[in-house]
Amino acid sequence: MSKHDDDKPKAPAGPPSPERRSFFTTAANLAMAGGLVASYGTLAGMAGRFLYPSKNRDRAWMYVADLVSLKVGDSLPFKLPDGSAIVVARQGERGDVSDFVALSSVCPHLGCHVHWEANNNRFFCPCHNGAFDPSGRATEGPPAAAGQSLGRYPLRVDRGLLFIEVPLDDSPDTSAG
Repeated sequence: MSKHDDDKPKAPAGPPSPERRSFFTTAANLAMAGGLVASYGTLAGMAGRFLYPSKNRDRAWMYVADLVSLKVGDSLPFKLPDGSAIVVARQGERGDVSDFVALSSVCPHLGCHVHWEANNNRFFCPCHNGAFDPSGRATEGPPAAAGQSLGRYPLRVDRGLLFIEVPLDDSPDTSAG
């Protein structure tokens, strides 16, 4: 090569070759098709879970407290194995299951913590002054306006002990740490 060969102007790059253009067109079309398949597949999966719910979960009875430890008007915050926060309140003196109620302690309005007020005979959410009757039905505040109630959990009394029914699956792994 001579010194003059390097000084020659290079030809400007022309339009991309047809093979390159068709490759990028095909790649873009495949990416769009993949996105559509993924999004419609997700939609179909959600619709299927809604229309055909999973089987009933296995359930078991879990110990909560002995009856003598909860006086009338007392409440006990309790966490289920799946992490759900509930409150168990004693509302009567008979000594049977009708004395107790177990409700979600999470307000359905905005997720604030609900607590039992024995002197007012209600569950109260301090975030927006939401109130619930002893059975968990909303009576005041935004939850009442929206017709929201606290979730209820089944209880059982056996030999002076109080038990709550809990799901067996979906419980967190407690073996690590």
